[in-house]
Amino acid sequence: MHKPKAAAEILAQALPLVVFEGWNQHTLRKAAQAAGYRGTDAIRVFPGGAIQAVDAFLESSDIAMMEGLAGYHLETMKIRERIATAVRLKLAAMEPHREAVRKALAIQAMPFYCTHALKSLYNTVDAIWYAIGDTSTDFNFYTKRLTLAGVYSSTLLFWLDDKSPGHALTSAFLDRRIEEVMQFEKLKAQVKQGFKAKFG
Repeated sequence: MHKPKAAAEILAQALPLVVFEGWNQHTLRKAAQAAGYRGTDAIRVFPGGAIQAVDAFLESSDIAMMEGLAGYHLETMKIRERIATAVRLKLAAMEPHREAVRKALAIQAMPFYCTHALKSLYNTVDAIWYAIGDTSTDFNFYTKRLTLAGVYSSTLLFWLDDKSPGHALTSAFLDRRIEEVMQFEKLKAQVKQGFKAKFG
């Protein structure tokens, strides 16, 4: 059994089931059988159980986002446009399975899975910064990812309940959040310059 292939096939069968049955071992067993494997193969492919399947699902949307970004001339875009495009592509990759995303966040919110939630969030924002050309290695490396984590997380939660055509409200919300961050960064730079001019 080729595990990466089996994982993708089992996930594909699991996603429609998750909407009604949640992320659990029973769902994975049924998905494995629907994909043409034995039910017990689910534990071989996802030995960590449902949370490992959740991790794989969210990672697949990061990969789809990265593939989508490859079709853009990012070097011609402003940083804010690159970030907005990346977040929109990430949401678009998850759109067919929005309820599965909601249930994935619910299982990640459990105390004993919080490290999975943090790692998943970090992987997404790190992938975005890497894809749009960030090369920072100093303290900015961490502050950029922390800031984007706040923007992405709040946008994701807004998107889950957005029923507007084409998720227009989510797009507007994302643009506002990015603008708020840009204004804060501009203010921070001005304060830093003022402090340096006054105190050397």
